[in-house]
Amino acid sequence: MIKGESYGALVLLCVVLSALTFVQGGELELGFYDKSCPKAEKLISDYVTEHIPHAPTVAAPLLRMHFHDCFVRGCDASVLLNSTETNPAEKDAIPNQTLRGFGFIDAIKSIVEKECPGVVSCADILALAARDAVGVIGGPTWKVPTGRRDGTVSNLTEALIEIPQPTFNFSTLIKSFASKGLDLNDLVWLSGAHTIGIAHCNSFSKRLYNFTGNLDQDPSLDPAYAENLKKYKCKNLQDNVTFVEMDPGSFLTFDTDYYKNLLKRRGLFSSDAALITDSTAKAGITTLASSAESVFARVFAISMEKMGKVQVKTGSEGEIRKHCAVVNAHALFFCFFVYVYVFVFSFSIVCICMHVICFCVGEGIKAIVECAYF
Repeated sequence: MIKGESYGALVLLCVVLSALTFVQGGELELGFYDKSCPKAEKLISDYVTEHIPHAPTVAAPLLRMHFHDCFVRGCDASVLLNSTETNPAEKDAIPNQTLRGFGFIDAIKSIVEKECPGVVSCADILALAARDAVGVIGGPTWKVPTGRRDGTVSNLTEALIEIPQPTFNFSTLIKSFASKGLDLNDLVWLSGAHTIGIAHCNSFSKRLYNFTGNLDQDPSLDPAYAENLKKYKCKNLQDNVTFVEMDPGSFLTFDTDYYKNLLKRRGLFSSDAALITDSTAKAGITTLASSAESVFARVFAISMEKMGKVQVKTGSEGEIRKHCAVVNAHALFFCFFVYVYVFVFSFSIVCICMHVICFCVGEGIKAIVECAYF
């Protein structure tokens, strides 16, 4: 049996943690770290500014990583977590297997941790680094309010379901974006990120060789462009190594050529081509294609600010990871200790409290040690 003092202390702890469970996360804010880690944003910017000029092709992967992160459980850096023996993580899902830049983010995290241990989240580092990297290669900049906290759960299956696929048609794209609070304009404007970066042949080669399963070519793809791709790039359906510039001729330049290529039926993915199948979306694309680059920069920034706020964790939610690839160990050990304590000394009431404690340190942890009594 538990002694009265020990039982009372544990119940008090449970009450406190139960109260914390219902604390609502605060809003993101510009300069969130001004007092807790004043040099944080400059440290991130300095690292990006120093290294991206020597590796400009990393800018697109960082932007894509931020996008993929926000579409699964919100912008919580869950895409950065490694898989474990019992949990395949987002990072290993097919849409994320070609992501690059994890080491880049880890290097920034290490620098920031030395300055302010346990203060700046990996989610904020990713959001800021993506913005800064695009700016370094001459692209637009946008406001990045901070205060995101890191998630403790990363699931491969969720990534497969939530991340928009290159094969999506227009209605599926709209549904996917709407589920994140993003609208048609956001779909058109954020798709403009394809003005930089590359794609591997296996993400679109069915359009070239087997579009409907009859060894045919996608009729919505410009025939001359398709023949060029087959002759010089993706020479067979099985090629999963060769990559192609998303915006041929200017894949390192953040410009409106992507939209101009769409109107020429030279969008690489089926999801790119789908954008001009809707009259409203096509009108927006036509406007951007004929507008000054500054117009695209402005609207892209608007949607990036909006996307960066999708389902963020703030306040007491989540955690601030010490290493971006793994959840903090203390949460696991704490819940394990409480579980053993309950198992040995008590039953239902304390077990309920244990359940609350584990909820407070993360749903993923709770799942690991959830009480068998329930």
